[in-house]
Amino acid sequence: MRNFITIEGCDGVGKTYQTRALKEYCLQSGFDVVFTREPGGSDIAEQIRRIILDANNSAMDDLCEAFLYASARIQHLHDIVKPALSQGKVVFCDRYVHSSYVYQGIARGLGLDQIVALNKIAVGDYMPDFTVFLDLSPEQAFMRKGGADKTDRLESVDFSFHTKVYQGYKSLIAQDPSKFEVIDASGTKEQTQTLIRSALVKRGVFPC
Repeated sequence: MRNFITIEGCDGVGKTYQTRALKEYCLQSGFDVVFTREPGGSDIAEQIRRIILDANNSAMDDLCEAFLYASARIQHLHDIVKPALSQGKVVFCDRYVHSSYVYQGIARGLGLDQIVALNKIAVGDYMPDFTVFLDLSPEQAFMRKGGADKTDRLESVDFSFHTKVYQGYKSLIAQDPSKFEVIDASGTKEQTQTLIRSALVKRGVFPC
């Protein structure tokens, strides 16, 4: 089994904090793991990330956005994920194909089948073994965060978009719940981190 785990959730849910806390825990525990993110993760992919998220690019076509995400993903896989997995390392990725499914396929209205097909070309068989989903509604997430980041093109989209994103994640999970670990992210940061680690123990990624 390739130990490829992705972390997903709506904007403002706390993925960045939780991923960083998990990385610190792994380093302290001496686990041989790789942490990376999308879009980005490697030099070329990070350049694409800046184009995608730049608030000045508000006129970007939705299909262009979808292809940019897929392009960054191809490069990121080549540079970071595939080499690490080939060495037997555990890889944690902050966002991956499920983000494209819900953000572009569902919330942007491009069609889930079309975005799944596009990303099949991009990733081939490199799908996550399972996905950790931080479950918190957009209302709760942005309230806790203090509002959307206006410099981030995706966060600054109207609120109905983020509601569609959340509903999209829920729909994907319902279709194949065995591929997800749903984490209640409504508690404190520490409580959420404890739930994530417990889920990883249950999945056999971490020792008991």
